Amino acid sequence: MLSIRPLNPRNPHDVRAWIELPYRLYQNEPLWVPQLAKDARFQLDREKNPFYIYGHADFFLAERHGIPVGRIAVLENRRLNQWRSERTAFFYLFEAEESFDVAEALFETAFRWAQRRGLNRIIGPKGFLTIDSVGMLAQGFERFPAMGMAWNYPYYNEFMERLGFEKETDYLSGWIPIDFPVPQKVFRIAELAKQRYGYRTVRYQSKKELIPIVHHVIETYNRSFTQNWEFAPISDSEAPVLAHKILSVIDDPTLPQVVWKEDVAVGFILAYPDINRAIQRTRGRLWPLGWWHLIREFKRTKWIDLNGVGVLPEHRGRGVDAIMMAELWNAVTHSERGYQFAEICQINEKNQVMQQEMAAFGITFDKRHRIYRRALP
Repeated sequence: MLSIRPLNPRNPHDVRAWIELPYRLYQNEPLWVPQLAKDARFQLDREKNPFYIYGHADFFLAERHGIPVGRIAVLENRRLNQWRSERTAFFYLFEAEESFDVAEALFETAFRWAQRRGLNRIIGPKGFLTIDSVGMLAQGFERFPAMGMAWNYPYYNEFMERLGFEKETDYLSGWIPIDFPVPQKVFRIAELAKQRYGYRTVRYQSKKELIPIVHHVIETYNRSFTQNWEFAPISDSEAPVLAHKILSVIDDPTLPQVVWKEDVAVGFILAYPDINRAIQRTRGRLWPLGWWHLIREFKRTKWIDLNGVGVLPEHRGRGVDAIMMAELWNAVTHSERGYQFAEICQINEKNQVMQQEMAAFGITFDKRHRIYRRALP
């Protein structure tokens, strides 16, 4: 018998059931990477997660004969709805065994939840904070995921269509070998832009040097992404969480690139070593030996991820992108760590300019993460 029940985030048994469900669903899948358990608990924590200052979320478990077989989180982000003048619910963290009745029961519960709150449509997957990845994997199932990016079974997309969802937008990801011959004109454009507009860059050598830079990057993000589908300004309460997360994955301080005009950060690329292989080995647990695996992987991984590229609107078309990519390529190719591949993550399909610029660097877009929408009566 199938039943749906609300999760109690204060109940250790419920929290454990929520976290452990994906491990059973993906136990035979070599490409799946678990979420860190500490991050999963943080999402459930209404006292520590700043999302709950301006939003509300509930969590539901599907059980068959008392055994968890599916889950879903459903959110009302009041701040985002106010920003967009909408009444939208979001779903996130959906997982289910390959049984449509499980997905149907979970989403029907989410629909009723949203309707009771006066919301008129539901969109997702979209998470709590800006740092959460968006979308359901719809293409690229044969490739290992980048850090923080979802890998899910193909049948999830079939479930969405049967439930009456439609595509809202796609986010594209792609990769490039480090030894790809970057066109020399990129480096020429970068030097000309520095001379003409007075841009400058800094090669950071330690994580300590990056700490005061993060708030500049956040300010630039808040001014650069206003037209993006997922955008809402990063709040003061969210900023420290975001800063901590960024700094925790930037083990190599030479990778992030910031372009300055005097004391203003006019553009940035967030790049960091990909340690997903280690997270997979630790099964998402940092203790007792998880930390050791992660630290070791930082030094030996051959992949870097690029997740976050922003340029202030008034500085676009002036070669800032070329400066950042040229500086990043110089840092990567001169690194003693021997990086071999880079993956750029989640460029919105509507951002044709960025796609063209990345294609010029030889990037092949072969993954799609899809956002789905459905109206609610």
